[in-house]
Amino acid sequence: MFEIIASGGWLMLPIILCSIAVIAISIERYWTLDPSKIAPRHQLGEVWKWIQQNKLDSEKLRDLRRSSQLGRILAAGLSNSRHGREVMKDSIEEAASQVVHDMERYLGALGTIAAIAPLLGLLGTVIGMIKVFTALNLEGAGNASVLAGGISEALLTTAAGLCVAIPAMMAHRFYVRRVDTLVVTMEQEAIKLVDALHSDRRVDVKVA
Repeated sequence: MFEIIASGGWLMLPIILCSIAVIAISIERYWTLDPSKIAPRHQLGEVWKWIQQNKLDSEKLRDLRRSSQLGRILAAGLSNSRHGREVMKDSIEEAASQVVHDMERYLGALGTIAAIAPLLGLLGTVIGMIKVFTALNLEGAGNASVLAGGISEALLTTAAGLCVAIPAMMAHRFYVRRVDTLVVTMEQEAIKLVDALHSDRRVDVKVA
């Protein structure tokens, strides 16, 4: 394996670093973007139970804010609920924008790696072909080892760049989709809470 990497030239080093970054980001985001941690299924029902039983105090709000990203959004809305529907919605939107920003952390880097890895491979291809034509110019077509070395370097870097870029793109699409799904879920839960506190219509809030 080391010989294969070495034969690919110096551009194999940034490609390998990109592959390590893809693995690290994918593992970290998989752990962080766990739906059960971001938006627990029965959290809104638990909050509604606190409200009905008149148990919602500053300590409960602090625990709610620390419990999950959804809890952070709900706590922001509840802290300003007595100021009216619009103020509550504004507080929820402000907290939600911060939560979404945190959820999208490192996804930009993942997308960048997916874009630049094939370019690094292409650069390796160009460098390898330059070596091939330089060898042809200096030594003619008789030195097969020099020609094979340049072509090998060109093909290895291209293959390595694609092997990094394809999983990176798949992971990027997967996590972007997961973030979008979680955002919709949290938005629906927050709207239910706002309607339950500031609307006459009946809202279905499931209590755990």
